Amino acid sequence: MENIPSLIIDGRPLATGQTQDVIDPATGRVFARAPLASLADLDRAVAAARRAFPAWAATPIDERAAAVERIADAIGAARDSLGALLSREQGKPLHSSAVGEISGAAAWARATAALRPPVELVKDGADERVEVHRRPLGVVASITPWNYPVLISVWHVMPALVAGNTVVLKPSPYTPLAVLRMIEIANAHLPPGVLNSVSGDAVLGQAMAEHQGIDKIVFTGSIPTGRRIMASGAGNLKRLTLELGGNDAAIVLPDADIDAIAPKIFAKAFSNNGQTCAALKRLYVHDAVHDALADKLAGLARQARTGPGNDPSTQFGPVQNRAQFDHVCALAADAQAKGGRFLSGGAPLDREGYFFPISILVDVSDGMRIVDEEQFGPILPLIRFTEAEDALARANANENGLGGSVWSSDLAKARALAERMQVGTAWVNDHGTISPDAPFGGAKQSGIGTEFGLHGLDEYMQLQTVRVSR
Repeated sequence: MENIPSLIIDGRPLATGQTQDVIDPATGRVFARAPLASLADLDRAVAAARRAFPAWAATPIDERAAAVERIADAIGAARDSLGALLSREQGKPLHSSAVGEISGAAAWARATAALRPPVELVKDGADERVEVHRRPLGVVASITPWNYPVLISVWHVMPALVAGNTVVLKPSPYTPLAVLRMIEIANAHLPPGVLNSVSGDAVLGQAMAEHQGIDKIVFTGSIPTGRRIMASGAGNLKRLTLELGGNDAAIVLPDADIDAIAPKIFAKAFSNNGQTCAALKRLYVHDAVHDALADKLAGLARQARTGPGNDPSTQFGPVQNRAQFDHVCALAADAQAKGGRFLSGGAPLDREGYFFPISILVDVSDGMRIVDEEQFGPILPLIRFTEAEDALARANANENGLGGSVWSSDLAKARALAERMQVGTAWVNDHGTISPDAPFGGAKQSGIGTEFGLHGLDEYMQLQTVRVSR
């Protein structure tokens, strides 16, 4: 069994009486056991965070940011060991995706450390000066998903720390190990109680949402879970940042350069094996170029190598867990039963583990599960259209609104159409690209609140108006 990390509460390792199995998705077998926190452990973590909050909030922001920079350096130095742990529990290829996620997490932490909230001057008159300041909220609870466990933990934790909050983090029970190890690493550079970890299942997450000692929840995950967190957090009016599901649509216009865009669309649809919130998941293609693009994408899919993350030749790993694997298989079977045709893939691989090949699907339309539901896996459905306005209406009809894109050689026309998509981020001739200096969040049911940049930092602070009478 893998040597497991400890929970960290009040700066010290905490031994737990129970553990939970961690499964290698490449084999479907248990390879490690992670600590399982009790509700009493959660209370201890929240109490530690509350004790640490006044001193951490009073620490100058430059000192808080310097601590985050040291954490970034430490994460970068542990890239190989963290990457190996991440690849084993998540399934993503070690030598590309896993170590890339760790490097990206370190870079993102450094970028976050550079942020400084502004002080706004509203009035500076003879009788009165009015300023708007930003103050930390208190204790922030972070609940992170299994697709990018370390990177998304950094997205949650680092702006909270820079803003002056203390944190209690719970990783996904599917992928707890690398995140818990990262929290161990980070605690060497923080005062006790500033960053605490607990691990467990939905019961623990529900307790965090209800906990009266937690002032804010930041959650990345499914829409149903986000709704439950929002309802449970009402007891003490918790602030919320919810980055929820995305069934992102892309519209390919008839003047698009198919040879140029096919590889890019393929990469944007199947990054992390399609297990990315802002991946391209519904591809509306004009009838004039539909078959040509479908053939190009299918050719790329047939060349793609799906395998275990520790194989250097692997490009795409397994689906991360059994429940998600079963969901992907069910969507594929439903699509075929209703007339969908796979040009590549379409059925699970006959081997141990949760392997489903990169799959291109045609002859489908809105109203079918594979189009209406977020598959979060390695299937891309192509839907024909003849009128751009119809494609836009169909793209907007979905309850999700995380991102969307338009692909065309006419940038002005594409931009005009993209700006009418009901999404948090609209791309032209791109999809899914994000950066630490630009806000990212969802429209409609894809969440509330914003991450990244100064807009994201604001989510971890509350406004305080200061009026000085002269």
